[in-house]
Amino acid sequence: MKKLTAVLALCATSLLAACNKSDEPAKTAAQPAAPTKVVVGLDDNFPPMGFRDEKNELVGFDIDLAREAAKRLGMQVEFKPIDWSAKEAELSSKRVDALWNGLTITEERKKNIAFTAPYMENHQIIIVAANSAIQAKTDLANHVVGAQEGSSAVDAIKKEANIADALKALRTYGDNVTALVDLSAGRLDAVVVDEVVGRYLVAKRPTEYRVLDDNFGVESYGVGVRKDDAALLQKLDGTLADMKRDGTAGRIASQWFGADIIK
Repeated sequence: MKKLTAVLALCATSLLAACNKSDEPAKTAAQPAAPTKVVVGLDDNFPPMGFRDEKNELVGFDIDLAREAAKRLGMQVEFKPIDWSAKEAELSSKRVDALWNGLTITEERKKNIAFTAPYMENHQIIIVAANSAIQAKTDLANHVVGAQEGSSAVDAIKKEANIADALKALRTYGDNVTALVDLSAGRLDAVVVDEVVGRYLVAKRPTEYRVLDDNFGVESYGVGVRKDDAALLQKLDGTLADMKRDGTAGRIASQWFGADIIK
């Protein structure tokens, strides 16, 4: 009798333990913490979008825009100068989280980069010496033209094959400032560059350079992130839209360009 009682008691205990175990909530895997910092890759010699001032500090329109966006997102922002011609490799390797420095949205780049909605329109303008005889794109035939390596200026020139094929040479540079130095020295006959950058640089030496009425077309700037970083893309898109609506983006633009040129 005692043996039977003991067996029944053991069974009851086992059954109760099994029931209690099944009632426990299933443990879920720990969710990764939301990132608290975004690393922005940029060309630090691209005024007025991003460049170094006389104190060697990074300043510019895109710098201010990115800082305000990061502040609203509750994130720290780190600006990392990179080789702009290798920007896609820097992004895909996760050495940077975003490309934010006058990055033109193109169909070719969309294959490897996810873009925010455009925040600014831009043209690829042609800068020549003030006393140059060049008046239009067709006059570039048999002349030496410069542009920044890996920039959309190179793509814009090559897209117009009749112009590109007629050039004496197309030389690429690490940055636009160096290209303009060669223009001043007579080693180039023209420089093709983003309008926001070109007009900023020309304004510093208005008697030395001239901007042609002709250009290589209109394009749009956007912030680029990795294609698998949908969360960051959504946050940036929403924040930039808010900054446009409340006028903050326009005020930042006015400080750098003298007018609200936000798209």
